[in-house]
Amino acid sequence: MAEDNHVKPFQVGNTTFGDGRLTIIAGPCVIESREHALMMARECSVRAQKAGLDFVYKSSFDKANRSSVKSFRGLGMDAGLEVLQEVKKEFGVPVLTDIHEVSQVAPVAEVADVLQIPAFLSRQTDLVLAAARSGRAVNIKKGQFLAPHDARNIVDKARAVGCEKLMLTERGVSFGYNNLVVDMRSFPIMREFGVPVVFDVTHSLQLPGGLGHATGGQSEYIEPLARAGVACGVDAVFMEVHECPERAPSDGPNALPLERMESLLFVLRDIHQLVRN
Repeated sequence: MAEDNHVKPFQVGNTTFGDGRLTIIAGPCVIESREHALMMARECSVRAQKAGLDFVYKSSFDKANRSSVKSFRGLGMDAGLEVLQEVKKEFGVPVLTDIHEVSQVAPVAEVADVLQIPAFLSRQTDLVLAAARSGRAVNIKKGQFLAPHDARNIVDKARAVGCEKLMLTERGVSFGYNNLVVDMRSFPIMREFGVPVVFDVTHSLQLPGGLGHATGGQSEYIEPLARAGVACGVDAVFMEVHECPERAPSDGPNALPLERMESLLFVLRDIHQLVRN
């Protein structure tokens, strides 16, 4: 693919972003408990390994942008980082988690291999610069309010302070009230900025605030949307996975049920290989 001439690949632990590989970033939306995190890390990593795909475990220690003040946010930074450290030690996989404030960057960078800036914070210059200076890989989700070409400014900010391990993530754009749509043109547009592009397929199927007190979702469309994104040449697919989405305390309506993960990964692998060839 012609775009690969522009994208500079990089390593995160034993995982590659770019360089013609397809990487899977997956895990539950939020850290629910130590036991649940270890179980999900084991199950997700095994499925990725079977498909021959690089894998990064993701889960948030805090979900700061929940719809309701009553919503479960996570275990908090200290307890959450302890869990992520144990995941790394137990399974030997890189871990990714969200940061929301500049003060979180240093302690989170001691554990997480990838610092993720949520979409709503993608234009927060101080946070972008602090993450970019951390020495860790940085994944910035393009805001639901931004056009794909607007993301060039995000890349320029991070590069201005020497960040060489940077990714951009597409997670849908606002399409009226309580709805998102994915513009497939965004993948080649953002790859032209020279960074690997991630497709957050499960968040793209959210119905923001669609349940009134919480965000709804349409998980039945995960597979077709993921197939389309990989066919467009993305470098990684991000998906929230849960063994029982109806009981998930965060983002259950748009999460991929664990039982559907293995078959999807094999299909994505095959589509990626076809596109590469």
